[in-house]
This record gives sequence, C-alpha cells and structure tokens, in this order.
Amino acid sequence: MGRGSSERLVESARGRSESRGQPRTVRKGAPSRGQWPPTSRVNVVVPPSSNIVAVNRFLHSSAARMEPETLFLLCISLALWSYFFHTDEVKTIVKSSRDAVKMVKGKVAEMMQNDRLGGLSVLDAEFSKTWEFKNNNVAVYSIQGRRDHMEDRFEVLTDIANKSHPSIFGIFDGHGGEAAADYVKAHLPESLRQQLQAFEREKRESALSYSSILEQRILAVDREILDKLSVNHDEAGTTCLVALLSDRELTVANVGDSRGVLCDKDGNAVALSHDHKPYQLKERKRIKRAGGFISFNGSWRVQGILAMSRSLGDYPLKNLNVVIPEPDIMTFDLDKLQPEFMILASDGLWDAFSNEEAVRFVRERLDEPHFGAKSIVLQSFYRGCPDNITVMVVKFKSGAGGSSKAGD
Repeated sequence: MGRGSSERLVESARGRSESRGQPRTVRKGAPSRGQWPPTSRVNVVVPPSSNIVAVNRFLHSSAARMEPETLFLLCISLALWSYFFHTDEVKTIVKSSRDAVKMVKGKVAEMMQNDRLGGLSVLDAEFSKTWEFKNNNVAVYSIQGRRDHMEDRFEVLTDIANKSHPSIFGIFDGHGGEAAADYVKAHLPESLRQQLQAFEREKRESALSYSSILEQRILAVDREILDKLSVNHDEAGTTCLVALLSDRELTVANVGDSRGVLCDKDGNAVALSHDHKPYQLKERKRIKRAGGFISFNGSWRVQGILAMSRSLGDYPLKNLNVVIPEPDIMTFDLDKLQPEFMILASDGLWDAFSNEEAVRFVRERLDEPHFGAKSIVLQSFYRGCPDNITVMVVKFKSGAGGSSKAGD
C-alpha cells in the first residue's frame, strides 16, 4: 500500500469520526421521491447461523445504527424467516391445532351419519341410557344427555280397542335420585287406569270427573312416596305431567316444571300446562306465607335448594310446607281445537325450545319415524342442554264430526 493510499484512509476514518460527533438532523416531512428510508441507506446482512443468541447479539449491536423504519422491516423479515425455517415449536402447535379441527369435523360428520344413536355414537358416555318408544300414533325419545344419571321416566297406557278408559300419557322428571320418578311411573298410571275403568262403568251415577280423579290419585301417590322414602332419608323428588285423552276431551294435570303444548288446526301453539317456578308471584307469596324463602343459585330455588315450587316427594321441603304436591289441571275441548299433535316433555326440552318453536319444529317432522320426537331431542342436545331430555309426541287424527283421536 502506497503513502497516498494510507493518507486517504486516515482522512476517511477521521471524517467518519467527526461525523459521529455531529448532531443528526431529523426530517419531519415525508421523504422525497425515490428516497426510502429518509436518511442514508443501511445494508443489513442476516447472519447465516440459526443460533437465536447470535441473532439477538447481532440485533443489539446493529440496532443503534438503524433507523426505526429499517429496524421495523428487519424485525418483520426475521419473524417471517424464523417462522418458516426455524421455529419447530410454532409449526408443531399450528399442526396440532389443525389436526384438532379436523378431528372435530370428523366427529361431527360421524354423528350426522351414524344411525345407531341418531348420529351420536361418539358420545356414548353421554347417552348411556337412551330410551325410545313407539306405538300407533305415540312416540317417545329420551336421552340421559350430559347428566351423570338418567332420572327421566315416562309411561303410556292405552286401550284403543275396548276404550275401557281414556289414554294415559305421563312424563316424570326426577331430581335428587331416581327413586321418586321410579315410584310414580310404577304406581300412578296403573292406579289411574283402575280408577278410570271403574269411573267409565259408573259414569252416569258418579260425582267424579277426570279432573277430580287425577287430583286424588296424584296426591295419594305423593303421600305414599313421602312415607316410603322418608324412612330411608331419601330426599328424591319428581315432576308429574299426566294427560288423559278421550274422544272429545283432553285433561292435563301438572306438578313441577315439565310441560305440555298442543298444535291446533292452524298450527298455533296452545299451552297445556304452566311451570311451577319459585319466582312466580303466586308461588313466591305462598312460600313466604309458609315461612320459607327463595334465593338465586344459578336459578331461583326454594330454600336455595329446589328449582321448582311444586313436586312429588322431596320430603324435607314438604315437612316445611314450602313445596306442595297440588296439581294444576286444565281441560281442553278437542272438537274446538281440532289438534294435529301434542308434545309432553321434561324441562330439558324447554331449556332449548319455546312452545312455539317446538311446535314448528315437530310439525315439519311428523312424517319421521318418531314424529319428530327424536329430532327435537337431539337438537336440544346440540344446543347445549345440560339435562336429561324426554319428549313424547302424540299425533291426532280427525274423526267423524270433527272429533280427534290419538293412536288410531
């Protein structure tokens, strides 16, 4: 190297040193055309090493000499480079997420295509008790759902041939165990049948009616349950929804929060019962007069315990007289309504459907094997219902003179 070259290198170095000591001018306006970034261009070379420590060291040593715009672009470039070439963990997480999505999609497809449990075979643990029933124009579908135990019960007693008694349809939604619902299913429909048969033979001379028979038998069964279960300190209880259907009349008795609804000739929803809930003014006043209270614990509850104000069983609350077994009973003229069908169901259905929505849903599916009962049960489950779900659909056929008959 010659002397001239050396002098030029020294002068160049001196110039760079002097320039570092000068204050830097910051431009507030936009860069001129063709100038980006606004000041001098910085060439950055990404080190070929995949070592993250080396990259961090490089960034720290270079960041002080970079403009913000350049540093931002560099960070974006490094992020893309790191993602596509060096972050195996990120790739693994993304791949796992995609696999999970595919798995869920596969399960949904399997549920929709599988016929063994209505498309729900992948949820066997949640459907360990699935009951179905069909006889003439009556169909029932019942699932355990997301509950640990299956406490719903139902019963159908008909005598279409001899017509020795009105058809009997019952829904019993147990709580606190299965004992109360089991007892009501085993004893109430049969005792009703016997008394109704006797009533039909002596109808002209009897002072009874379908309504009075229903009330007497429901209260009698409640007393039997209290005597039986209190001995073992069994606090189980149950709802009781019972419908008596004759040629021209429908009589419905309800205790608790199971519910019935009818579809009339125009497709309108006609309520067959009204829930007994603690927050209702009538029920709240009665509970207060008895010295009880209601409180909110996920839902309004009697004494902070029971989410309904009337039931069969529940002997500790019956002893306080804050829960009662008296049924509400309603009678309907079938000649006037000319119904297409009725729905009797536990509250698992009504947690997901309104009366009107349930009627529309079932009406569109009356041609299905279960008259829409199975479809609406599964739809309630899909909507997130956490309870047992039991639905009974009774189809009517118009008879002579406009009367309606079920089970023809």
